[in-house]
Amino acid sequence: MAKMKAIDAAVLVLEKEGVTVTFGVPGAAINPLYAAMKNHGGIGHILARHVEGASHMAEGYTRAVAGNIGVCIGTSGPAGTDMITGLYSASADSIPILCITGQAPRSRLHKEDFQAVDIASIAKPVTKWATTVLEPAQVPRAFQQAFHLMRSGRPGPVLIDLPIDVQLAEIEFDIDTYEPLAAYKPTASRKQAEKAIEMLNESERPLLVSGGGVINADASDLMVELAEILNVPVIPTLMGWGTIPDDHPLMVGMCGLQTSHRYGNANMLASDFVFGIGNRWANRHTGSVEVYTKGRKFIHVDIEPTQIGRVFAPDYGIVSDAKAALEQFVAVAKEWKAAGKLKCRKAWVAECQGRKNSVEYLRKTNFDSVPMKPQRVYQCMNRTLDRDTTYVSTIGLSQIAGAQFLHVYKPRNWINCGQAGPLGWTTPAALGVRVADPQRKIVALSGDYDFQFMVEELAVGAQFKLPYVHVLVNNSYLGLIRQAQRAFSIDYCVQLAFDNINMDEGDATRGYGVDHVKVVEGLGCKAIRVHRAEDFAPAMQQAEAWMAEHQTPVVIECILERVTNISMGAEIDNVVEFEDLATEKADAPSALALLD
Repeated sequence: MAKMKAIDAAVLVLEKEGVTVTFGVPGAAINPLYAAMKNHGGIGHILARHVEGASHMAEGYTRAVAGNIGVCIGTSGPAGTDMITGLYSASADSIPILCITGQAPRSRLHKEDFQAVDIASIAKPVTKWATTVLEPAQVPRAFQQAFHLMRSGRPGPVLIDLPIDVQLAEIEFDIDTYEPLAAYKPTASRKQAEKAIEMLNESERPLLVSGGGVINADASDLMVELAEILNVPVIPTLMGWGTIPDDHPLMVGMCGLQTSHRYGNANMLASDFVFGIGNRWANRHTGSVEVYTKGRKFIHVDIEPTQIGRVFAPDYGIVSDAKAALEQFVAVAKEWKAAGKLKCRKAWVAECQGRKNSVEYLRKTNFDSVPMKPQRVYQCMNRTLDRDTTYVSTIGLSQIAGAQFLHVYKPRNWINCGQAGPLGWTTPAALGVRVADPQRKIVALSGDYDFQFMVEELAVGAQFKLPYVHVLVNNSYLGLIRQAQRAFSIDYCVQLAFDNINMDEGDATRGYGVDHVKVVEGLGCKAIRVHRAEDFAPAMQQAEAWMAEHQTPVVIECILERVTNISMGAEIDNVVEFEDLATEKADAPSALALLD
């Protein structure tokens, strides 16, 4: 057995568990960990400008590549509380990240010590496990347990809090015999799979709902295979977007109150059976339970036992990892197909495809006005960006409209904090995606308020040479909240506009307030401003040239009209369309229905 500091043992465990890079901000109480990482030399570190930013970088890193676990590090006190938003976002979307905080010495706990706070208690509601390790010999095993928990059952985040004297104490530890603990994942049985396929086969108009659990399980290919064997249409949730390519004949739209397609909602409402795999029945997808469930039977497959029946009681529930369940479903479906037992779904599929391919169900995007309508920006993005593009976004009208108009063709090509939706998430998350995949084409999407929240993290992209494109749609408004305020007949405290005294009198964007181009340049990155749709493609070409030359993020700022209401409603059968709908193909030239 080797004698070493407890924190040196922790770093060896991190390496053995597959950690190659971390995100964080050093400080007095966590300096022993930084010293241990420096001495070890095998674990990289990205210096964030804000600890919340580091936590979102860890999220982006995890979400980008199957099997990744992002690690966020901070010192004591406010560093830990700054991580809470990242922990909440990760917890809500079942994303494993490990947050590590320093702490005051054990003797100073509960004694009003500087920056000493019970961060484990604060973090407990938004983690799978949060602990302050009080015994040095427990440190390596605490990290072992953390990785075990993060990978087992429903994935999620963990926080480990380390008093500085615990980090520095010497322990006996043998890394050569250390092995990660096998993750526990529940598995559907053959009998359960047979019952599920039988129930689906008895229905007339079934749908598969593909959730984020399918992506977490790295099982998108199996989901597509199941759909093709059964010849049953698929409705992905927002977190499951990309599990089946948008242009696949069986992808029949997203359903929901905001991030949905008109044909997706119509297809859901026409169904009589819904087979949900790895989804949560989140309310932005369902609206009211009464409307969503009326006239339909449900199967729900989820890795977490207590998720079954949480929102509504399904007709049949199966507790299983999505991949394990899909393997069983595919096996049974293949046998039934070979035996000629599967019902023919040709007419139902054609009905769903008919809605998807009909101009009647499309929203207009081909607006020519200046300043631009956001719909036209997404049309430009569809025409300029290829099938391999990875989109990163958080919340707001920009994200909602993005989900209505953009196209996603692969799992993990839509990276979105679906349930928490913290403003400021996009920039650091995109940086985390870039660290995870140095070659991927990444396009982040923000409104101006989201962009301003943690704009300082762009400096991280400049410092560490993490290039990506950031499309900033600027209407100088907190747009989603302004739209919500319509119900109260107010437009109050949501305007971001002011006359920027540092911009020329004749500048069209002087009244929009913040000069984002100058801000971005001041942070060491490049930016270009776009006023007209025809300038978007050249701007993207310029962005790609700058990224190749400078290896920094590049921001494309699109100046929008100040007020645009984006389609949304209180029920999936009552989504309000504020703007014009398409009446001919020319109104929505980048829609999936019209693409060759």
